[in-house]
Amino acid sequence: MKTRNSVVSAAVRHEVTLFTSDDLYLFNEGRNYRAYNQLGAHARSVDGEEGTNFSVWAPNASKVAVAGDFNDWNRDSHVLAPRGSSGIWEGFIPAASKGSLYKFHIISHRDGHAVEKADPFGFYHERPPRTASVVWDLDYAWGDQQWMKSRGSRQSLAAPISIYEVHLGSWMRVPEENDRSLGYREIAPKLAEYVAGMNFTHVELLPIMEHPFYGSWGYQTTGYFAPTARYGNPQDLMYLIDYLHQQDIGVILDWVPSHFPSDSHGLSYFDGTHLFEHADPRLGFHPDWNTNIYNYGRNEVRSFLLSSAMFWLDKYHADGLRVDAVASMLYLDYSRREGEWIPNKYGGRENLEAIEFLRQLNLEVYKEYPDIQTYAEESTAWPMVSRPVYLGGLGFGMKWDMGWMHDTLLYFSKDPIHRNFHHNLLTFRMLYGFSENFVLPLSHDEVVHGKGSLIGKMPGDEWQRFANLRLLYGYMFAQPGKKLLFMGDEFGQVREWSHDMSLEWHVLDYPVHSGVRRWVEQLNRAYRSQPALYENETDPAGFEWVDCNDTASSVISLLRKGRQPEQTILVVANFTPVPRFPYRIGVPFGGTWRELLNSDAVDYGGSGLGNLGSKEAEPVPAHGRPYSLSLTLPPLAIEFFKAG
Repeated sequence: MKTRNSVVSAAVRHEVTLFTSDDLYLFNEGRNYRAYNQLGAHARSVDGEEGTNFSVWAPNASKVAVAGDFNDWNRDSHVLAPRGSSGIWEGFIPAASKGSLYKFHIISHRDGHAVEKADPFGFYHERPPRTASVVWDLDYAWGDQQWMKSRGSRQSLAAPISIYEVHLGSWMRVPEENDRSLGYREIAPKLAEYVAGMNFTHVELLPIMEHPFYGSWGYQTTGYFAPTARYGNPQDLMYLIDYLHQQDIGVILDWVPSHFPSDSHGLSYFDGTHLFEHADPRLGFHPDWNTNIYNYGRNEVRSFLLSSAMFWLDKYHADGLRVDAVASMLYLDYSRREGEWIPNKYGGRENLEAIEFLRQLNLEVYKEYPDIQTYAEESTAWPMVSRPVYLGGLGFGMKWDMGWMHDTLLYFSKDPIHRNFHHNLLTFRMLYGFSENFVLPLSHDEVVHGKGSLIGKMPGDEWQRFANLRLLYGYMFAQPGKKLLFMGDEFGQVREWSHDMSLEWHVLDYPVHSGVRRWVEQLNRAYRSQPALYENETDPAGFEWVDCNDTASSVISLLRKGRQPEQTILVVANFTPVPRFPYRIGVPFGGTWRELLNSDAVDYGGSGLGNLGSKEAEPVPAHGRPYSLSLTLPPLAIEFFKAG
């Protein structure tokens, strides 16, 4: 280790800078979208001298120094200098190099308040519970060029997108080694093989940005430019994403600009003032999560957040960002009682600054990366979330359909004998089904915090519960909208998800569970191979009810249509445990209709009732169509048919 005297002699060089005048101007204007190229810690060589350039935004500081393992954590030896009136402090320190631990020691000019903060732009941090930042680089030799060239066509609104949502720390663990989580590199081949075998198109990772509290699942982020060190270093995460890409699997990252934790080493009260958050708790404190809310009206905060979004698309080749808790950003009175919030300048409840930030976010990321997608987790009826900004929308590519999720799970929780009274829960969605570009989510939020597992929500005995679960998944794939399924749901995990435990992989030894997994695999296969199921998912021309009014039988039938008539698929679902035959369904074409999928097949754990693989259409008009099929409808089952 260097001695104190040798370190102090390696003085800070203040004439060295990574900033141009334009960089500083744009950062203060809220329009520096790649501030990570200047701010933070950047190891480099200056005049043949190796060292690190440090910079941090702390406009209300009277002094900023870098303390680290390279100077025995001395708070006085390496003091940064301010860059004009930008609020940025900067300096080149020869003593620091890749792997050095550091924090910024900040003294406020207001009251001498002194804090030690992790680097807001740090590329790497110590593994929690330790909180220092680590000087690091982002060098990596990517091998995903083929994926990056073709991903635009794989992610368009007319492409099949079926997402497997994953929490890396609990997907699979190593019981022989104290039940530890797999690292980024360890999980890469296992996850890629599994996802490809299940025919999912994408993986969505719960937030992998650094977070101090593991139990937040990453949603209480402190490191907006750093992957969590729990599973490895930045290059290890790059390897995971690269590996998935090389197996033709897209990667969506959860991203959380809606709130941040108040941990002392993080962004809260950063320079002795409420810098990133509002000072007034009616604007700056989130009652649901006991966290801070960003001040979206501050230019530099927008530069920080927009740079973070761009960073993961740029440096980590992310194929999309799922923006968490958008509703909490849009409404000033979100989760607040009267008197606990401040109206906007027009007297309304809309957060005008957050709205402008979200529009700016989508405009910029789509301008730079037109082949990615942004996904909004927005749980209200806010209009035009996934419509272009120039039309008055928020500009997201897609929106989670939380209404479909709530209605559908409520319906499936009912005993089938009562379902005829709740038929509208199945059909209501199509009144708004094309108002947005929707993703149908059965996410982690539905299987945590006492909510139980999806299989646990299903009524009846064991056979009926698993039949209901297969029916639920079949109904999801029959509906227009991209698909999302949380890990473990694909095989009917029994207990609710716990971030401290591996998935219940052992249950796949039981036929009922392995049958559900085979069913999901085949649903994904059909979804990806049948244009009628994906080409027109955001177009009313791709959907048509055959009969949505048979409440007495709790049966629905519908057509999914592609761009060519011969691609049409008929879907019939029986939501009761009573087989129905013969059951006549009107169809638009004569000839043979092949049974593509039947959730009651023995291979999936069903009873094996069906239509022997196909049915001939008869010239008997029904449901306003010239032909019809006389079908056998298995109990608690869904069937997909295709003409020809």
